Amino acid sequence: MRIYGSNGAALASAPASARRAVAGGFTLDGQDPARQQGAASSLRAISSLDALLALQGIEDFKERRKRAVVKGRNALDALDALKIGLLDGSVDTGTLSRLKVAAEGLTEETGDASLNAVMHEIDLRVAVELAKAGAA
Repeated sequence: MRIYGSNGAALASAPASARRAVAGGFTLDGQDPARQQGAASSLRAISSLDALLALQGIEDFKERRKRAVVKGRNALDALDALKIGLLDGSVDTGTLSRLKVAAEGLTEETGDASLNAVMHEIDLRVAVELAKAGAA
């Protein structure tokens, strides 16, 4: 397969002035100097890279919902572990740190109002338990 056009290595190479200084006095007689492509090609490459990154950043509603459900379940599992630890009298720092980690990202918007409400309630419960434990 043949690839036409510039590649990423060519865009990341040294500037033309640095290459010219290294080349020294080498010239070809009777030929026109090479054209400088410069800024136009690099701007095109940057805009296409931005477009690719923007497309990767677009998330599907189902993916956001699925990720929120997983985060909510993890937080509820951590709350259950804390409850069992409190009943046993064996609450350790590992349980509290797991609860802190589970609290991250619970308030991200999912696009579903009822799921957002449940996630905010779970976040509030985690914050209350962390405040009671003095680990907030």
